[in-house]
Amino acid sequence: MSEKSKVQFTEREALFYHETIRPGKIEIIASKPMATQRDLSLAYSPGVAVPVQAIADDPSKAYDYTAKGNLVAVISNGTAILGMGNLGALASKPVMEGKSVLFKRFADVDSIDIEMASEDSEALIEAIALMEPSFGGINLEDIKAPECFIIEQTLRERMNIPVMHDDQHGTAIIAAAGLINACHLTGRDLDKLKVVVNGAGASALACTALIKSLGVHNDNVIVCDSKGVIYRGRENVDQFKSAHAVTTDKRTLKEALQGADMFLGLSVAGAVTQDMVKDMADEPIIFAMANPDPEITPPDVKAVRPDAIVATGRSDYPNQVNNVLGFPFIFRGALDVRATAINEEMKIAAAHAIAELARQQVPEEVAAAYGETQQFGRDYIIPAPFDPRLMEVVPSAVARAAMESGVAQKPIEDFDAYRHQLKGRLNPTTSVLSNVYAQVKANPKRVIFAEADHEVVLRAAIQFRDFGYGEPILVGRTQAVLEKMAELGVADPESYHIENAAVSEHMAPMVAMLYERLKRRGFLERDVQRMCNTDRNVFASGLLKLGVGDAMITGMTRPFAQSMKEVRRVLDPAEDKLPFGIHMLVGKTHTVFLADTTINERPNAEELAVIATETAAVARKLGHEPRVAFLSYSTFGNPPGRWLETIRGAVHILDEQNPNFEYDGDMAPDAALNPKVMALYPFCRLSAPANVLIMPGLQSANISAKLLREIGGATNIGPMLLGMEKPVQIVPMTAIAPDVLTSAVLAAAGIAG
Repeated sequence: MSEKSKVQFTEREALFYHETIRPGKIEIIASKPMATQRDLSLAYSPGVAVPVQAIADDPSKAYDYTAKGNLVAVISNGTAILGMGNLGALASKPVMEGKSVLFKRFADVDSIDIEMASEDSEALIEAIALMEPSFGGINLEDIKAPECFIIEQTLRERMNIPVMHDDQHGTAIIAAAGLINACHLTGRDLDKLKVVVNGAGASALACTALIKSLGVHNDNVIVCDSKGVIYRGRENVDQFKSAHAVTTDKRTLKEALQGADMFLGLSVAGAVTQDMVKDMADEPIIFAMANPDPEITPPDVKAVRPDAIVATGRSDYPNQVNNVLGFPFIFRGALDVRATAINEEMKIAAAHAIAELARQQVPEEVAAAYGETQQFGRDYIIPAPFDPRLMEVVPSAVARAAMESGVAQKPIEDFDAYRHQLKGRLNPTTSVLSNVYAQVKANPKRVIFAEADHEVVLRAAIQFRDFGYGEPILVGRTQAVLEKMAELGVADPESYHIENAAVSEHMAPMVAMLYERLKRRGFLERDVQRMCNTDRNVFASGLLKLGVGDAMITGMTRPFAQSMKEVRRVLDPAEDKLPFGIHMLVGKTHTVFLADTTINERPNAEELAVIATETAAVARKLGHEPRVAFLSYSTFGNPPGRWLETIRGAVHILDEQNPNFEYDGDMAPDAALNPKVMALYPFCRLSAPANVLIMPGLQSANISAKLLREIGGATNIGPMLLGMEKPVQIVPMTAIAPDVLTSAVLAAAGIAG
């Protein structure tokens, strides 16, 4: 791990992440009901015999009756794991599981990792080729050169499904997209571009081949390896390197870079000096992509060549060449047309699609995450990895190229419908939450963790700092917190900001402030002193009130109501705001917001209207066009009841306010969420199932949220507390470290609080 990286973590923390909840990062879930004997009979014997026979009669039916068409194998033998080298097949499993997770997260492609214990190319080829009936595509990963070239090429010739070695082509496609835009900005033509490539491994040679396919002239590309320039006539050069040899009298990287338009590096840190950069052409294009540290850093380039365009593989510099922009979406498009291969035309189409996307107006949620100035230009030639439009743009381009190049077995007839289908595959909340994390990283905050001697809270606080979200302020007994951090493997616990009420310099102003607030509520000064000394929530809230932190997290050691009572001793609701709680249920393709789940026991009509408006605003911040349903046991008065007037009153208030979101009620849950039931009420104002559910009272809201958390299939985020004068979040006592971290990030971002 690079010492320069902004994302720091201990070895223990990394191991805990992979071990906690359940070992590893993936699981397999049934996609069909398995509840009854009939279900089992259909899933297995005797019902399964019917699709078996259908596939035997027509093999293409496997795509209709099995998961083959959406299933990719991520295969490695562990001979080139990240930048760590040959550590073996088993050691590669965490990486391959991670790749499988990225397939699912970014493109809804199901994936399984397969680690193969062999370095024999022929054995690997035979084994992988035999797997063709199982998978719709093969993603080769972390296989060393030159074997990876032979394995991929042979499999592409033998197999009738897409095969791609992502270490080669993933980097090449994203780098090519960046090059297209760099040339666009500098007014260069690809066929006149003079390029120097440093590195002759799998990624470097794939990048070289692809930019030549884009139009860069073969004689204008000089490739260097650890021994210098690869020139015609040089001895001991294998066939893969010699394919890019040129006639030149230049022998070193320094000589090659003189007058060059572009440097493309996939080699080692520090390979390029500032003097070399000075000798390049005007407005040089420098892609320094060595992992984890580039051949030369962007600041070092800019110091001598402020006219340069620079890209790296790092997320903490502009223009990150990130494979995740490519491989999930390339396979998505290839699978959707049942392509028999991923060919050069499809890779070029992906590169152009990614480049064109970067030139479009950046969506609000992406701009907010990466800074308001993130628009197409020298520091934004490659789209952000979490740009939600990638899912629509890249697979469509790849699918079209597959059709035009003759490798598509199932052509797409309506590309507008296809793009709509792609957009519906993923829940926008997942992309927006990723952007929220990036936004906080770009604008770090100080978050007070009120229960820092609790291990779950401390883990979350450590991650909050390690991942670059800001500075945690740890409330607890100093020695206890330091000892717990040492147990967790923190190398520098003394560098953390710990607030111990017994010795805090903020105690005197806090007591004075709180006594002034509470003296007419039955509290003497000594009572306030004791409360600040002994109650962590009062002390932490006091720190927040005094401006020591920007937000606060608590809740692990006492129930929500008790924590809220202690916080309210110090903090008030925000001006003209109503405190209330939201639970957010994040499913595969949808998100539902429930409110008020925490505070107001029986809200009146005015309060329900406020809760609806504020919850709709949160939904919109998280990427959803809100459709609000005021829930009841009744649907539009059937059956009648005594509590319906409050709900109808809230709807009437919104009618007068004319808000910019859809709403209706009273509605039973099935009418609000099931399109078939909703269709029975043609006068319903909602254009589609509701995604904001406003409950009639705290009892029904809290029960519903907890029921769904325990037995539902969605991820439950919350409760999120809104309406307080300062951002405060109270997590459930059952929360785990990722839950606490999410609450801290949401509070810091201003989404909740």
